[in-house]
Amino acid sequence: MHTPISRRTVLRASGVALSLPLLDVVNPVFGFERAPQPKRMVLICNALGLYPPSLFPKTPGTDYTNTEYLELLKEHRSDFTLFSGLSHPDQNGKEPHDTEMTFLTAAINPGLGGFKNTVSVDQVAAMHLGHTTRFPSITLGSNTRESQSYNSNGVMLPADNRPSRVFAKLFLAGSPEEQRRQRKRLAEGRSILDAVGDRTKALNRRVSGGDRKQLDEYFAAIRTAEKELAASEAWLDRPKPEVNVEVPKDIAEPSELLGKVRALLNLIPLMLQTDSTRVVSLMIQSDHGVPNIPGVHGEHHPLSHHGQDPARIAQLKIIESGILSTFSEFLTQLGQRSAQGTRLLDHTAVLFGSNLGNANAHDPTNLPIILAGGGYDHGQYVAYDRRKNKPLCNLFVNMLNNLGIEAESFATSTGKLTW
Repeated sequence: MHTPISRRTVLRASGVALSLPLLDVVNPVFGFERAPQPKRMVLICNALGLYPPSLFPKTPGTDYTNTEYLELLKEHRSDFTLFSGLSHPDQNGKEPHDTEMTFLTAAINPGLGGFKNTVSVDQVAAMHLGHTTRFPSITLGSNTRESQSYNSNGVMLPADNRPSRVFAKLFLAGSPEEQRRQRKRLAEGRSILDAVGDRTKALNRRVSGGDRKQLDEYFAAIRTAEKELAASEAWLDRPKPEVNVEVPKDIAEPSELLGKVRALLNLIPLMLQTDSTRVVSLMIQSDHGVPNIPGVHGEHHPLSHHGQDPARIAQLKIIESGILSTFSEFLTQLGQRSAQGTRLLDHTAVLFGSNLGNANAHDPTNLPIILAGGGYDHGQYVAYDRRKNKPLCNLFVNMLNNLGIEAESFATSTGKLTW
């Protein structure tokens, strides 16, 4: 049995200001001060949607009857809320699946001429939290480096799709040579910024007021980048947390959809337990070919465009049931109680949804949205108007507030969603 110690004692004894992972030995018992649990956010998107008749109950409220899909989540019923009638407005894009780009940003008319994406909600959270943790955010993809995370300039952040690489980044100490190369890269990045900054300051003295405003914004971006570099370098001197887990193996075959998703989901509790990050996004992508799942013979993407063919729908439901069962396993992991009786799920808001409400018709309205954990009052099905949807961004505002971020709006929000 461990003798509990206060977080302050650990910090004092170390001789330096360290941000420690949330260890059980630091958690208090009687007579010790309780360190507050940080709030966290996990965003998961299944890019090919969920078959609506198998998901949504006929009646809203707390006494809804489980549907075929909700039966797979029944052990977590008191830990999640199901929403219908939420979507992003003006999502008619150039290509039917362009809404994949805007699930976390809500930028209008994706893919059309002149379109530029905007910042995603996970990156808003990451910018506010900064380098409180080693990684302000982690972005994951089930098969490729494509993601739904976009920075403040509307540029996509590449996803990590190899569990072994994610694990190494989080928990394995690099060799002295690797650390030297990393320091060199950071130093080179800072010297480039310094040079660009000096030249821009000289230019600033010769331009008009309008151009000066743009340059001021550019300076602000440079200062932000410099702070990011400094914070990244500071973490190089702090040891990575140790976890008693084997390095996960990468799955090269795209058809192993469920195995690839499960391997990534299994890493998220470790990220949160060690306080390596507090913001995670995962995109379950649409390009896995024919999933290696018994009873499935067609490719996932074409099956989502089933045309009401019962045989194709049956295969689609097998795939989606597998994904939801894997999500249920993930909630089980987050819901396990520590020796002190705490659960990661109570402090982690988990959103599971899709950019398509009806993949068969490429319809981006009435999105399937499940919100679990996070300390919310759960156990109900909330049904909003399916013809006049509420903005999904209203829920994003609530989630940002739940993370401790005093945001009044985000993207196309019209307020804060409450239920």
